[in-house]
Amino acid sequence: MPDVVVNTEQAQAWNGPEGSHWAENQDRWNAVNEGFNEPLLDAAGLTPETAGDHRVLDLGCGSGQTTRRAARRAPHGHALGLDLSGPMLATARERAAHEGIANVAFAQGDAQVHPFEPGAFDAAVSRFGVMFFADPAAAFGNIGRALRPGGRLAFVCPADAALNDWVAAMASLRDTPPADGSPGDFGRPGLPGMFSLAAPDRIHEVLTAAGFTGVDINQVQAYGTWGHGAEDAADFLLGTGPGRHLLEQVDASTRARARHALADHLRRHQASDADRAVRLRSAAWLVAADRPAHPRQAA
Repeated sequence: MPDVVVNTEQAQAWNGPEGSHWAENQDRWNAVNEGFNEPLLDAAGLTPETAGDHRVLDLGCGSGQTTRRAARRAPHGHALGLDLSGPMLATARERAAHEGIANVAFAQGDAQVHPFEPGAFDAAVSRFGVMFFADPAAAFGNIGRALRPGGRLAFVCPADAALNDWVAAMASLRDTPPADGSPGDFGRPGLPGMFSLAAPDRIHEVLTAAGFTGVDINQVQAYGTWGHGAEDAADFLLGTGPGRHLLEQVDASTRARARHALADHLRRHQASDADRAVRLRSAAWLVAADRPAHPRQAA
């Protein structure tokens, strides 16, 4: 565990079953989120023409796919991946070593309070890793101080839940609810959770309070592969946090009905070819902002 953590509930989750699930299924999660990688890195200014020697910070890096991508875009620079999850970071280090990427490192820490060296990075990126801060303005303020004056922040975070097919898939379980009447808590806008930054006004408010300028917010959508065959995709979804939340509270017959209902819903998204890929739409906000070139401009 990192020395200093304020987001203790998240640290417990990501060093427990949730972190282990993501580490064990890193290739599947990368297939889900692959479509957001290139837009994210482009928005951060990590292009071959400009980013050769950039120092890049990847926030909530998980198993490190985006960190490794950033390191490749900055072959004469360096990329640091930061995450709360020990299991996921172990996987990230193993994969980077296997791929022979030398200009990358990983650290376990809470981005809200991590003691970054001031001005140490040219760019900070995050793929779905910034929605869980207990105090978002404080967290982004800490991240801003880690950027050099004129440095760039870019991240993707989920947009409206109604635009995300996986949410509709989980909603198909409404006839087999757990004791609390919900298939899982995805969080509400303004509170820590998957959709805490779903409202653009909230994103702008938080980043402005943290001292960022030039906030640019655009919706992006991508279709990710969640499985091969409806049953396979259903098992994968039921292995996520919301899925486990449901299955741990019901009996065996209810679990079977839930899996059947979810597979039935997912079958409409299943390709008709031999691969039988189940592809679901994810909608996100692609956000970019700048640390002011002159620190006195910061709030």
